[in-house]
Amino acid sequence: MTKTIATVLAAAALAGCASLNSVGSDVSSFSRWPAGRAPATYAFERLPSAQARPQQAQMLEDAARNAIEGAGFRPAPEGSPPDVTVQVGARITETDRSPFDDPFWYGSRGIWHRPFVYGRYGRPFWGPYGRYSFWGPAYDFPNYEREVAVLIRDKRSGEPLYEARAESEGTTTGVATVLPLMFVAAMRDFPAGSPTNPHRVTVEMQPVQR
Repeated sequence: MTKTIATVLAAAALAGCASLNSVGSDVSSFSRWPAGRAPATYAFERLPSAQARPQQAQMLEDAARNAIEGAGFRPAPEGSPPDVTVQVGARITETDRSPFDDPFWYGSRGIWHRPFVYGRYGRPFWGPYGRYSFWGPAYDFPNYEREVAVLIRDKRSGEPLYEARAESEGTTTGVATVLPLMFVAAMRDFPAGSPTNPHRVTVEMQPVQR
């Protein structure tokens, strides 16, 4: 069972992960950034779908802001046209994950080669005499597939100059903790882009200053 969480960005409080130290993402990036052009001012651009959900759009922009400015861009002064516009997006899909989704129990041959399963409510464990036994019920554990996207356009011409996507998965939505690091991963190849797509990018979480 798979479901896309349309309102997940409104539930950032559920995304905490105190022990998170780094996030690994599969990144694909493409660039037409002109050689010798330095990053200058930017402004976020919202499509009509984003304008219809301003709170979610603001949350996404806040998650991406450090990544954009870390690449050298700075916010355009109010009332002044930016050098580029930035569109950001995210998608989080929840998948019911069974405790059996582990190669320890089945190996790599798929669901039809799972000899120790009795329905979806039996869960294997080490029983007496080193043999497999079952206990239940076994509740499915959610798994979250996350994706973020960045598109940078030249403000004057509208030409797309840099595009990147980053994907990861884990046991939390990660709105407040994971998505900002995924945006950093998506901007890691700026301005040149990458000749190898997708490729793995790991971003370390910065310690909180006290």
